[in-house]
Amino acid sequence: MEQVADIVAEREKLRIVTLKRFAFIGSSIVASVLLIGYSLTVGTYDISVTDVYKALFNYFIYEKFDVSDDVMLVVNRIRAPRVLMAFAGGMVLAIGGCITQTVLRNSLATPYTLGVSSGAGFGAALAILFGIALLPGVYGIILNAFLFSLIPAGVVIIASKRRNITPTTMVLCGVAISYIFSASNTIFQFFGEANAVKSVVFWMVGDLNSIKLSDLPFAFAATLLAFVATMLIARDLNILKMGDDTAKSLGVNAEALRTRSIVIACFTTAAIVSFTGSIGFICLLAPHISRIFVGGEMTYLVPASAFFGSCLLLMADLVAKTIIAPIMLPVGAITALIGGPLLVFLLLRKSSTTL
Repeated sequence: MEQVADIVAEREKLRIVTLKRFAFIGSSIVASVLLIGYSLTVGTYDISVTDVYKALFNYFIYEKFDVSDDVMLVVNRIRAPRVLMAFAGGMVLAIGGCITQTVLRNSLATPYTLGVSSGAGFGAALAILFGIALLPGVYGIILNAFLFSLIPAGVVIIASKRRNITPTTMVLCGVAISYIFSASNTIFQFFGEANAVKSVVFWMVGDLNSIKLSDLPFAFAATLLAFVATMLIARDLNILKMGDDTAKSLGVNAEALRTRSIVIACFTTAAIVSFTGSIGFICLLAPHISRIFVGGEMTYLVPASAFFGSCLLLMADLVAKTIIAPIMLPVGAITALIGGPLLVFLLLRKSSTTL
């Protein structure tokens, strides 16, 4: 009888834990939708809530309502791209952080730690300061940022092929490459014009002001790729957390899985960073906070981190737009100001550092 009672008690505990997990994920999804809906109505240009949604309906579904050209321009060319990029970017950055923290078994590891953001900044600086790019104008900056952000990821992936290399060594390789790119970027700024240097610095902070509708298909493709690809390997990632030897004994190729995971995290993060610049702390905060509520099970942690990451970036964007309106601050600065103290608090909590 005692064994039966213990089994019933364990099942009840599991049911409660599962309900909590679904509650957090569901709450994050609902919060993301509400934040998108509200953020579209917030801006320096005075537009009624009704006109905002009429403009969206006219543009995306069917031109039915009578809305002025100015309202259509502001809503569909400025607000909607910015808000939707915040949603997609937050998801990708959070998933990237979740993956790297897991496969490298380091609670501070992110694609940024591996050098993705510094590589992107180096590529953007080349285009902005010296005009060295494969394409002219803004898309030259974006393409440069994307291509150079893949270089650190490639070096880390090549390093991972070496025998007996540890996850810590991989992180240190990324940090070293990040310093190299950052130092090169700093040197470049000595030789650039004042306005160009200002543009580089502003780009490095991370911002959503320059997002266009034509950028969104790339962002949402990266989001879909990051989410689906990670969910497909979620079970193997759970096994990998037990250690490479245990993973191999259970039929999981630890080295190949680690390489594949880093490719997913860095490639999709690079796609977002090339449009937004280096928006930091989402990679760190979203997985840490989500892990407190849903635990380390990747099947739950990945969607929880993704949607909570979108909430974080959407909230930061709201603050950036409203705190000293009509001036819109770079959202990367807001995520750093909010994320820094919060990350220190989380790291002091023993439970938040457990993978």
